[in-house]
Amino acid sequence: MNKNEVIKILADWNFWDKDLETGIDRDSYINRLINLLATEFIVVITGARRSGKSFLMRQVAKRLINSGVHKNEILIINFEDPRFTKLDTKLLQEIYEVYLEFFNPKRKPYIFLDEIQEVEAWEKWVRTTRELQKAHIIISGSNAKLLSRELSSLLTGMHLDLTVYPLSFEEYLFFNNLRLKDNLDLINKQTEIKGLLRKYIEFGSFPEVVLREEKKDILLRYYEDILNKDLIKRFRIRKPDALKNLAKYYLTNISNLVTFNSIERYLDISADTIEKFSTYFEDAYIFSFLKRFSFKIKEQDKSPKKVYCLDTGLANTIGFRFSENSGKSMENIVFLKLRGEMLKSPQLKIFYWKDQHHREVDFVLKEGLKVEQLIQVCWNASDEKAKNREIRALIKAMNEFGLNEGLVITEDYTFEEKVDDKTIKFLPLWQWLLSNE
Repeated sequence: MNKNEVIKILADWNFWDKDLETGIDRDSYINRLINLLATEFIVVITGARRSGKSFLMRQVAKRLINSGVHKNEILIINFEDPRFTKLDTKLLQEIYEVYLEFFNPKRKPYIFLDEIQEVEAWEKWVRTTRELQKAHIIISGSNAKLLSRELSSLLTGMHLDLTVYPLSFEEYLFFNNLRLKDNLDLINKQTEIKGLLRKYIEFGSFPEVVLREEKKDILLRYYEDILNKDLIKRFRIRKPDALKNLAKYYLTNISNLVTFNSIERYLDISADTIEKFSTYFEDAYIFSFLKRFSFKIKEQDKSPKKVYCLDTGLANTIGFRFSENSGKSMENIVFLKLRGEMLKSPQLKIFYWKDQHHREVDFVLKEGLKVEQLIQVCWNASDEKAKNREIRALIKAMNEFGLNEGLVITEDYTFEEKVDDKTIKFLPLWQWLLSNE
């Protein structure tokens, strides 16, 4: 590529001569990224396609400019731009040299490399540039495994990571122009909050989906992009129909227990292939698999796992109707919130619990060596039969773990019940989602 072609492409992705759209700021991520940049380590942003990584990069770049960094000291490269051909380190070096020639930054520039996994052998260039202290480097990618393989081989001890997910419920309210100043505001606006919660569960929280009217069309496009670009193309899948059938099966069974052997019989796909594809799904962030609680690692691995989706909007659009599976969607939302808590607290681990009589607790929160909390999810806790079933399972698990308090998250039911020396608290989902923010 000649220099003028390169600089023309780059100009479309940079703030050099215009203001770029940066969307709605996600302050919690921006502040964490700014802090990571101050360490001089390579900053690695991972997360699912369309979860907001590219906009986050722009928001950080804009924040740097507002803090005094010159526009010409920032270089953003989007490697999914089809005008870049033969993506390799030679092109990467060429882009960098053209940038230096045209702008000659006076201070060490900030280089944002978006969707870096598209570039063959990118890690060698990044390592060299970092070791020579030529730039602050921020990279992003949509596949955990492909990034981690390169990071662990050549960049060990040189990078800090941040995983970006679709919007939390608090962010969702913010994107819908609902601001909560204090607890009184929370109470006064609870009708509006509940209405938005239903949309949050039904259509999910990909930023673009939240802001646009064509929600299902966008979700269908996202789903196809994730399957075709992040899975089938990336892993060179020879049986794409098998992978697509498995993805649809998981989307139809979110919050359910699954085993590879039972799926093998249902879909006529070998258990080994199912296990391999499931790993790919995790690497692309589309599905997570929750293990059963046990002090024995072997028992954890052999037991059925619960499957959860990155976004309930995908499950409701591809897998099933929201109105018919609202309880499953609600449980998935609780899992997503707990996964976010795990990112903030590395000692926190999440499991489900089940005994030999098939009594089940949806979430066991273990911190270090100790189980700290048990959580049940029950859509209709005013149903006496459902309520008693959840309580019985909680009491059994509380006795096993030596806990005196358990939590049941409900659609819209608040209550506290005493059973001997145990306390069961019932809390609406909207209130629980906002209680730790």
